[in-house]
Amino acid sequence: MDKAVKILIVEDEMVIAANISLQLSELGYEITGILPQGDEAISHIQINRPDIILLDIRLKGDLDGIETAQAIHKIHPIPIIYLTANADEAHFNRAKETHPYAFISKPFKKLDLQRAIELTVDRILLEKVSENGNGPTAATGNDTDFILNDRIFVRHNERMLKIDIKNILYIEADRNYCRIFSEGREYLLVMTLKDIDEKLPQQHFLRIHRSYIINLSRIDEVAGTHVVIAKKAIPMSRAMRTELLKRLQTI
Repeated sequence: MDKAVKILIVEDEMVIAANISLQLSELGYEITGILPQGDEAISHIQINRPDIILLDIRLKGDLDGIETAQAIHKIHPIPIIYLTANADEAHFNRAKETHPYAFISKPFKKLDLQRAIELTVDRILLEKVSENGNGPTAATGNDTDFILNDRIFVRHNERMLKIDIKNILYIEADRNYCRIFSEGREYLLVMTLKDIDEKLPQQHFLRIHRSYIINLSRIDEVAGTHVVIAKKAIPMSRAMRTELLKRLQTI
């Protein structure tokens, strides 16, 4: 089952927090909570861990946003996006030490919020891919469920969705788009096949034709010029047939 990105909002101005929650919900994100204080956020993530935290720097209470981020990272290295209104140099320098993924200045537009989150998602994905899919990176933690070897993250109809790798059948090029065919669902992505091939975990997928990437675990039949997946005959280049047979022996 596809899962939307989970976001925790930590903001002590409830009108702003409610507006952010509404905007993110309209974009297809799942809000795990709206909390006004840092200590509540620390307790919350231990019960319902989000993928990303939107965190106001100037929180009221015992902990400000920066102290809250420091405490959270001692438990889980969850990506932080700071919300800030006229942060001075001292606050900004303190915030940088917690390695946030983005800063959003108040007041902000819906597009600013959307882009900051999408860039955060892309950064985490790139960090994951840079290690060739061999386990989560330090940025996402050792037991995170955000980017795992058994899932990929895709942008679909202004939503960020997780798809279980085991459910992906194959991916087909459509000019500057790609179509992901999974069990019972199809996704159209604004991405070339070359770009998506570079981001996919290579141990699971193989580009066997200029227009097709296949999930190796979903092959039903290998013929001379094509493979069959879910009754679909997918063409295979002669050069990739040798590579495919070599890869299949390692599964």
